[in-house]
Amino acid sequence: MVELSTKVSRTLNKTTPGLQIWRIENMEMVPVPTKSYGNFYEGDCYVLLLTRKSGSSFSYNIHYWLGKDSSQDEQGAAAIYTTQMDDHLGTVAVQYREVQGHESETFRAYFKQGLVYKKGGVASGMKHVETNTYNIQRLLHVKGKKNVVAGEVEMSWKSFNRGDVFLLDLGQLIIQWNGPESNRNERLKAMTLAKDIRDRERGGRAKVGVVDGENEAASPGLMQVLKHVLGEKRDIKAATPDDKVDQKLNSFLKLYHISNASGNLVIQEVAIRPLTQDMLLHEDCYILDQGGAKIFVWKGKNANKEEKQQAMSRALGFIKAKNYPASTSVETENDGSESTVFRQLFQKWTVPNQTSGLGKTYTVGKVAKVEQVKFDATTLHAKPQMAAQQKMVDDGSGEVEVWRVENQELVPVEKKWLGHFFGGDCYLVLYTYSVGPKVNRIIYLWQGRQASTDELAASAYQAVILDQKYNNEPVQVRVTMGKEPAHLMAIFKGKMVVYAGGTSRAGNTEPTPSTRLFHVHGTNEYNTKAFEVPVRASSLNSNDVFVLKTPSCCYLWYGKGCSGDEREMGKTVADIISKTEKPVIAEGQEPAEFWVALGGKTQYANSKRLQEENLSVSPRLFECSNKTGTFLATEIVDFTQDDLEEDEVYLLDIWDQVFFWIGRGAKESEKEAAAVMVQEYLRTHPSGRDLDTPIIVVKQGSEPPTFTGWFLAWDPLNWDDKKSYEALKAELGDESSLGQLTSMVMSKQEVFTSTTTLLPEKLETFPLDVLVNTAADDLPRGVDPSRKECHLSDQDFQATFGMNRSAFSNLPLWKQQKLKKDKGLF
Repeated sequence: MVELSTKVSRTLNKTTPGLQIWRIENMEMVPVPTKSYGNFYEGDCYVLLLTRKSGSSFSYNIHYWLGKDSSQDEQGAAAIYTTQMDDHLGTVAVQYREVQGHESETFRAYFKQGLVYKKGGVASGMKHVETNTYNIQRLLHVKGKKNVVAGEVEMSWKSFNRGDVFLLDLGQLIIQWNGPESNRNERLKAMTLAKDIRDRERGGRAKVGVVDGENEAASPGLMQVLKHVLGEKRDIKAATPDDKVDQKLNSFLKLYHISNASGNLVIQEVAIRPLTQDMLLHEDCYILDQGGAKIFVWKGKNANKEEKQQAMSRALGFIKAKNYPASTSVETENDGSESTVFRQLFQKWTVPNQTSGLGKTYTVGKVAKVEQVKFDATTLHAKPQMAAQQKMVDDGSGEVEVWRVENQELVPVEKKWLGHFFGGDCYLVLYTYSVGPKVNRIIYLWQGRQASTDELAASAYQAVILDQKYNNEPVQVRVTMGKEPAHLMAIFKGKMVVYAGGTSRAGNTEPTPSTRLFHVHGTNEYNTKAFEVPVRASSLNSNDVFVLKTPSCCYLWYGKGCSGDEREMGKTVADIISKTEKPVIAEGQEPAEFWVALGGKTQYANSKRLQEENLSVSPRLFECSNKTGTFLATEIVDFTQDDLEEDEVYLLDIWDQVFFWIGRGAKESEKEAAAVMVQEYLRTHPSGRDLDTPIIVVKQGSEPPTFTGWFLAWDPLNWDDKKSYEALKAELGDESSLGQLTSMVMSKQEVFTSTTTLLPEKLETFPLDVLVNTAADDLPRGVDPSRKECHLSDQDFQATFGMNRSAFSNLPLWKQQKLKKDKGLF
């Protein structure tokens, strides 16, 4: 039986929030390089661990992902490793079984740029993607609206349809073809993915060009390349509808009791909706069937060990017995650390007061108070426990260098500005630390919301140069303003300040605002930052500490719900923001001039609801639609303000109230159907909700603090700064800027298509044994290493590939490459 090796358990990092991914190679778990996160080979299986931190406790999600061409053995190994990893973490993880093409929203949300399925796998000798590789030809079919998925398809016009977006990736040139019936959001998401491939896999050196299917004549050069690679264009298939699960299906709940008391497996139905928490007995295991769309397995903490270990295989047996598709999603819950999704299938779910173990799950997108446990740096951040070689896991006490991007170059940040991040700038932070004799580095790339396009591009380019300086070994972390990871905060020892705009560069002539308001988040020097928010009373929140800097004074405001630790950190950060004396103001005892500085007293997020210690229902955000005639709600996991798209409608469920948010560009029909949609949501909610729950309709731009309080660092100007698809497309440059590249691609001999006839007589032939498995440097002079097969005689070619050259050239490119790999001619 496969075992979780000491190598894995040693490098498995329990205490740094974030994602870790392993691939199953020869039944072993092998770490995937961070640069390849989001790429999944169809012939492989993967194990993913997501760690979240809440106060001083941690929560974990473990997913095992099964590629459609993976072997039964690999699938079994991935499932066993998942169970063993849960044991190693203390049986508090939520486990998910993910099947290619049917991944959970939770899984997809980890890859905001998109998921890419790649042909092949370990067995076919495929290695993970290398940065700066151009020797690539593939066609990606991009699907999905919120979190996109891109799969490699045959390089032919047959693969296209009118409703989706396709990326033809030729290494140095990536062409995005938008189906005439695809919408702006789909085009935007595909462009984000194309740019991500450009920046992450090609080090920012490739170019992206866009062809709109409804106006191909506007891009003659790119169309020429498409035809050169894919052959003459044929009729494109009609759009294929996306698979959607009807909301009503989700409300069919059945709870089954599993037991093997008699030596045989017995599954017995015990209840239907509405379900209550007391139906789950700690001594037993249960299966919860949500209309066949998803299966949950719940393991009682006092159930016998064998029952717990067999839980996942029982669920798969249950799926088979019910004739559900093999791709049905399975989620395994441990008693006491259930996921939000599972808890909300029950009418009432209470969480006992916890001071250790899992604690409250506290994620971005929530202002619920978490249990305050005194932070003990010696136990949590002592280096022996924290330092694992794969990840950046120390207490931030290593060496740090910070540069700002100026005129495309890197300029060191002066000492007095260290820890200050301005929204008009981009920064590179190089962090160096040692584990034993090994020196490790991490590069944080921080990009301000107000930074210019040139600076954003230059910062990505400079990160690549810095990466290369250290042999491409550093871990690179892209940090979006407002999403700073805990470790970055730890580096600056609780003295990190993020400004909404502006710059710290010399000679800056921009006036700095005389009055500024900062929202301080954090309880210790490892997790604290001050984030600038709009100067108005509605930005305040009763659960937190705020610093108000005015021309004459700097106030330290303590909300009623903040803890002693939060107040201490507020003082520390306030000292960096201003050197003047800081009068402390307790909520409810503000002097008149405090409100004057904020432009007058108004309502702000101060409901007791936000301060409840025992909040067991986390707020959930759903994107809503009734386009197909049936109501659909798609959950957005770990939501932020950026998830609210201007032309959509959303539902924020905080249990005793439901908000319905309407974007400026939402369709009239969806605006009108708002109340009906919310009623339908409550009516079909699996837990049997109160139909009289108050419904609050909120319009974009006029959100009340009772709504914005559930989002971290809400910025009312967020949408003004957001670039439209058209603006982003314009930034890629017009077709003339790609002229040189397109003509180079057209003249390149390596670009074979099904219509290319090879002319072997022009190439010198060599015996098979001279070419097979021979490194490029050892090949005879004149042999093109990327076309070894062209140097074979016709006889050897037929004997090697079992077909003639013409039949071989008609194969899709990926098949040609696979055959070449198998025969040692790649």
